[in-house]
Amino acid sequence: MSVSTIVVKSDEGRSVWLGGMGVVFKLSGADTGGAFAIVEHPIEPGRLVLPHVHTHEDEYTYVLEGTIGARVGDHEVAAVRPGSYLLKPRGLMHTFWNAGPRPARLLEVIVPAGFETYFAELAGAEDSGRHSELAAKYGLAYSWDWVPTLISRYHLKLLGH
Repeated sequence: MSVSTIVVKSDEGRSVWLGGMGVVFKLSGADTGGAFAIVEHPIEPGRLVLPHVHTHEDEYTYVLEGTIGARVGDHEVAAVRPGSYLLKPRGLMHTFWNAGPRPARLLEVIVPAGFETYFAELAGAEDSGRHSELAAKYGLAYSWDWVPTLISRYHLKLLGH
């Protein structure tokens, strides 16, 4: 594999904003031969990611700053702190939220690579019909089942709302 760069600096990487959570592209599948991708997610306090399930990839989250809450399948945790990992296997419904009073920042490893391009396409999608098309394209399914309970229990606001 040919390597065009060996260092990605902290201030490098294209970014998009998804209404309460950002995506900073650090390593793409093109950089890793498709093995994995890495993005950073800065996330505003009290923001909930819509519960979803991936059919093609696993996600491994490392908490860099702040406190994250999460539900993965039947397991719910109210406080994942800096230095901790959160595992989100493919085929298992999951969500996460910023459970702290300050912005949080996560490092997301996506295995295999490919799903990172979903975020770029989603940021450019202006209508909800396009959101459904993108979810199908990337093997992603959303669920609203947990949303009312999580919003009520943790006083959250859904991304983009």
